[in-house]
Amino acid sequence: MIKLIIILLSLLLVFGHSEVVMAVQSSSTSIEQLQKRDELGNKAFAATNKGDFATAERYWTQILEQFPDNAAVWSNRGNSRVSQNKLLEALADYNKAVELAPDVTDPYLNRGTALEGLGRWDEAIADYNHVLLLDPTDAMGYNNRGNAKAGLGKWDEAIADYKKSADSAPNFAFARANYALALYQIGQQEEAIRQMRNIVRKYPNFADMRAALSAAYWVQGQKGEAESNWVSVVGLDGRYKDLNWVKNIRRWPPNMIIALDKFLKLQ
Repeated sequence: MIKLIIILLSLLLVFGHSEVVMAVQSSSTSIEQLQKRDELGNKAFAATNKGDFATAERYWTQILEQFPDNAAVWSNRGNSRVSQNKLLEALADYNKAVELAPDVTDPYLNRGTALEGLGRWDEAIADYNHVLLLDPTDAMGYNNRGNAKAGLGKWDEAIADYKKSADSAPNFAFARANYALALYQIGQQEEAIRQMRNIVRKYPNFADMRAALSAAYWVQGQKGEAESNWVSVVGLDGRYKDLNWVKNIRRWPPNMIIALDKFLKLQ
């Protein structure tokens, strides 16, 4: 079954990364049409914020019926489709956005997300490479490329990308989290745990890292520390009790999954 890559969507939310409807106006566009477009766009974003992605998709489609050359709208509709796991349809939208705005990074980032969901890692990496060609400082581009390389099992390359992303954007918590998880995967458990602790110290409500600490501490035999962090995890995000979600949607590395499995089995 095609799997949705939720973590990429989470990253977009952390960054506040949303594409506004581009205010492109032709001589034949009426004030009423522009007002209607903006009204529908606001409704689409409101639906997205509520998690009603099907409704958001309908609003974007209505805008495209009047403004078929608006790259941002194509990309936004693609986002709403990814959120419904309609990855092939989303990919078609992103292709159109790239065609209309070949020098803008967002459509490539978003298309890479859909390609990852389809397991097309090399194609996703190609899109992220293009993002970084357009903007060598794009922290999201480095993080996402790290995700795709992790999908290929290229952990050292993934770690380099995560580190570059985190260094480029010190407040990008998920890049630092991915870096820590990848370190755990290659056997650098002590450094991984140190990184996790630092992240939790700065972001105490970051469920992902508290869950990782629970698993890592449990394997080390520090049961009290593991259970203390887990209490916070359960209150923040119950999805971490679902190993399938953590493995296939959040996409933790294999060694981290093994550690969490050991912890969950003894809970």
